Amino acid sequence: MAALVATSMGVVREVLGDSVVDEVDEPIVDYIANVLADQDFDFGPPDGHGIFDALGELLIDARCVYDREHCLEVCAKLCEKLGSHGIVKPKQAVRSLAAPLRMNAGMEEEKAPKKTEYIFDAPPLSSRDKAKIERNKRKEDRQREAQYEMHVAEMEALRAGMPPVYVNHSNVGGSTIRDIHMQNFSVTVGGRDLIQDQTLTLAFGRHYGLIGRNGTGKTSLLRAMAQHAIDGIPRNCQILHVEQEVTGDDTTALQCVLNADVERVQLMQEEARLGQQLKDLEDETESNQSLDKIKDGLDKDAISKRLEEIYKRLEYIDADAAEARAASILAGLSFTPEMQLKNTKAFSGGWRMRIALARALFIEPDLLLLDEPTNHLDLHAVLWLETYLLKWPKTFIVVSHAREFLNTVVTDILHLHGKKLHAYKGDYDTFERTREEHLKNQMKAFETNEKARGHMQEFIDKFRYNAKRASLVQSRIKALERMEHVDAVVSDPDYKFEFPTPEDRPGPPIISFSDASFGYPGGPILFKNLNFGIDLDSRIAMVGSNGIGKSTILKLISGDLQPTSGTVFRSPKVRMAVFSQHHVDGLDLTVNPLLYMMRCFPGVPEQKLRSHLGSFGVSGNLALQSMYTLSGGQKSRVAFAKITFKKPHIILLDEPSNHLDLDAVEALIQGSAYIPGRSADGKNTPSGSAVFYFVVKLSLGCNPKIVLYYCR
Repeated sequence: MAALVATSMGVVREVLGDSVVDEVDEPIVDYIANVLADQDFDFGPPDGHGIFDALGELLIDARCVYDREHCLEVCAKLCEKLGSHGIVKPKQAVRSLAAPLRMNAGMEEEKAPKKTEYIFDAPPLSSRDKAKIERNKRKEDRQREAQYEMHVAEMEALRAGMPPVYVNHSNVGGSTIRDIHMQNFSVTVGGRDLIQDQTLTLAFGRHYGLIGRNGTGKTSLLRAMAQHAIDGIPRNCQILHVEQEVTGDDTTALQCVLNADVERVQLMQEEARLGQQLKDLEDETESNQSLDKIKDGLDKDAISKRLEEIYKRLEYIDADAAEARAASILAGLSFTPEMQLKNTKAFSGGWRMRIALARALFIEPDLLLLDEPTNHLDLHAVLWLETYLLKWPKTFIVVSHAREFLNTVVTDILHLHGKKLHAYKGDYDTFERTREEHLKNQMKAFETNEKARGHMQEFIDKFRYNAKRASLVQSRIKALERMEHVDAVVSDPDYKFEFPTPEDRPGPPIISFSDASFGYPGGPILFKNLNFGIDLDSRIAMVGSNGIGKSTILKLISGDLQPTSGTVFRSPKVRMAVFSQHHVDGLDLTVNPLLYMMRCFPGVPEQKLRSHLGSFGVSGNLALQSMYTLSGGQKSRVAFAKITFKKPHIILLDEPSNHLDLDAVEALIQGSAYIPGRSADGKNTPSGSAVFYFVVKLSLGCNPKIVLYYCR
């Protein structure tokens, strides 16, 4: 090795020259010589690039060469000289084999045994340890239930503390409310800030659409306004938040709406009482008793005078037209005359919610707050509500995720994003265009600002310690401090609804109806002699007015109901998933989504459940948040995750877009459109799920029937 190093040193001195080598530090020269003498050194091609790659920068920095070109020239000479001394050895040529070579030739044919996983056998738990774990679980469950009950009690107390809102026939308590100015307000729920330091002005007569992603605080803002918990709202301002359904009792739907006019009800009750007293006095007069007799402290003249006042007041408040107006509102919300006379306890939660909406429209408060009013409304009711709200004379705020509804009824958009409220003029389509343009401008301003900042900072860093440029550096620092900060564009994360693909594909028939009829006991026949089938490539949509039986036929398909006559065949190998209108009723609100899934599917690894929840937008801290704190749309996504975990072949969705925000609805559309079974171009794929997606028109009459329209 020493001989090779000596030879290498001689070649280096010969090529570089003694004068150059003597000026370079001795360790550097020794290092170069040792590298070139190394038997494992790869010299590469004869042009010296191998030497240049290894030592080029060192030769340039040590000033052994002038520049890069000179360095390449020197490296080529070194390679040539070292080759003449036998240090650079030629590489063996690579040749191709004449025939393929089996690498396992001559080896044993037996397969190598798989490496068994080492499983750590923990010591078995004693009965005492098991009992302790169970006690801790029960304790945690009790704590969660106590927190949930406390939350429910707080919500009930808040609702009870809201000022009652009734029909107001006078201006007692102040002049008519016009504009409302709310300044520097914040909304906090459960220690979490939803809105921070915002200012909002509601102009009289404007119709506002409040939009934002699920969980941003839209409903919490409406509750705070209804409770007058925000400074700037006049105390005499009547605010009605349509959030809770009416109580089910023996009151008819029509009377429940009319009871919102408290003054009218009280006057009519007093009129009936005084009328009866007057009749009793007249009966006593006819019995030849004294005309001056007083009964119950009232004489005939006083009763007559009070009745006259009552009649004048009833005429002033237009009491005679109240019943017709209430009936008209209920009819617009799809209540038939017979339904209007039914007791409220006979209606489902969705119908009682409509009665609450009818009461609100009948009252006409100063500020009406509507939270997703189109949920559970059929198309005719939605169209009627649009027409009614267009003529609304006062201010209202509506939370809705229906694009066409917002485009029709609102004049302004309030966008809740990043704990801030942004106001836009115009309908939803105008908002989208305006916001897109605003985001583009903000992105350009941010990039320009960052470029200017970077240029100044580069100058400061380069000349910070240069005494000659100290004044220039200081001026740049001051200019940088004065420069206005432009926020970066923060976009919402994209939603994805990823429906899992079934690994198996049952053969036909899947589901078939044969002369199936159904009617509830004591009621009319809803369906008669149904004959149709469903396969794994079906995409079916069911439309029709409320109460006509759409949910009922889904229950017939799923097996929750059985036909009164005929048969419904369901393949025993088919897995079904059902998303119902009232999916929240089936969720355990005391636990978080992850714990809920772990209880529904015991034994499944936690990471797998987290991944599945994440495929429906329930990820991160949201998966660990108690479900009673989630918004309606977030609870819907948990329900989607639950019903699809076992990879169903058939998915039945009953009003799945309720509570979902616009981005989530779009994600649901995209997710269902790409469910395996039929690709985007309509071609069949090997395996998949069936979703209820053909258009079905239901019609009532003497012969209930289903008309199928097959769509392409």
